[in-house]
Amino acid sequence: MANLKIRTFNDGNTKPTTTITVPLAIIRYAKKLMPKQFTKELQEKGIDIDTDMIVELSQNKEIRGTIVEIENHQKNEKIVIAIE
Repeated sequence: MANLKIRTFNDGNTKPTTTITVPLAIIRYAKKLMPKQFTKELQEKGIDIDTDMIVELSQNKEIRGTIVEIENHQKNEKIVIAIE
């Protein structure tokens, strides 16, 4: 089963500081399960997780890997959202 992975990286590290893994089978409910502080941080960065779009993408077996990669060079941080 595929998963949605959201990883945050700080200070140029290749190891993520935070990883959230959500099975795509429950993605419609995932937004309610994610820690409020994390979703707040994503929204502050202009990222709103559109679960309907992710469900639609996940149904295509050819779509796997990074969906979005956001880098903030001033804060030296990166967020990667992927279907794996």
